[in-house]
Amino acid sequence: MHTVWKGSISFGLVNIPVRMFTATEERDIRFRQLHKECNTPIKYTKMCPHCQREVDTSEIIRGFEYEKGHFVMIDDEDLEAITPETRRAIEIIDFVDLSEIDPVYFHKSYFLSPQDTGEKAYALLRSAMEQTGKIGVAQVTMRNRQSLAVIRLYEHCIMLETIFYPDEVRPVSQVPALPEATVPLAENELKMATELISNMTIPFDPEKYTDEYRSDLQKLIEKKLEGQEIATAPTVARTNVIDLMQALKESLESTSGQAAVPIKIEPEPTPSKPARKRTTAASSSEKEQASKKETAAGQTKKTTTSTTKTMRKKKATPV
Repeated sequence: MHTVWKGSISFGLVNIPVRMFTATEERDIRFRQLHKECNTPIKYTKMCPHCQREVDTSEIIRGFEYEKGHFVMIDDEDLEAITPETRRAIEIIDFVDLSEIDPVYFHKSYFLSPQDTGEKAYALLRSAMEQTGKIGVAQVTMRNRQSLAVIRLYEHCIMLETIFYPDEVRPVSQVPALPEATVPLAENELKMATELISNMTIPFDPEKYTDEYRSDLQKLIEKKLEGQEIATAPTVARTNVIDLMQALKESLESTSGQAAVPIKIEPEPTPSKPARKRTTAASSSEKEQASKKETAAGQTKKTTTSTTKTMRKKKATPV
């Protein structure tokens, strides 16, 4: 693993030198954009629209746009002046219960390992947190940015999780069309829904879940490399369940001793308007036209059949 940060964990007067490693990685398959004519990767350049030329990195400075077209310039010295002194320390401020922090706050995960002189203090903090069941709330400065974080245990490793500040989490009141908390519910439907959840509840096993799209995409790429034809997978037949109660019943049946089958609840289709009855005269006229077309088609068919037989007789006649 590549070390992304070095510093120390401090709580009270205890100081533990640690190294930080990124705990997660994105496994998405990414594509390059190529020029269709020659398959060369497209290069993106930094252009100044005013000077009409490409600019070098040394010519670029920071600016905060406080209103359209107006900027406040910020340079490295400005940022250095406000960078906290504890830039190489993970300072634990409080200890709390993990259950008190909603998952919406969690952002990115990092593993922490002790540096050469910190093994004993590292093991001491790990054991103390394990016995108390608490996690630490801390502040840490990385890449000139102060972040809120929690220190917790993951298996036998101390982990740092950066979390969002409260003002970075949008209030639920901004979400449109949420049903009220007091929406009346049918008691039997609620009972069946809770029973369905009970039937589908199992111990969490992350190995059970895979990224099927990424796997299929990888197979497609491998087939392309081997020069094989790409077969299209058949589409799954849609399950059209209209009634909520029926959906719950079928879901309960499908989860009783076997794997759950997802059922899609769709709104009841709007009944179409009945066709207007046509007049008798119009109906008679249409029938006459249909009869003439059938007669003409029959005559054409006879003529075609007769012509075909004549051609066959000519071919069969010896020269």
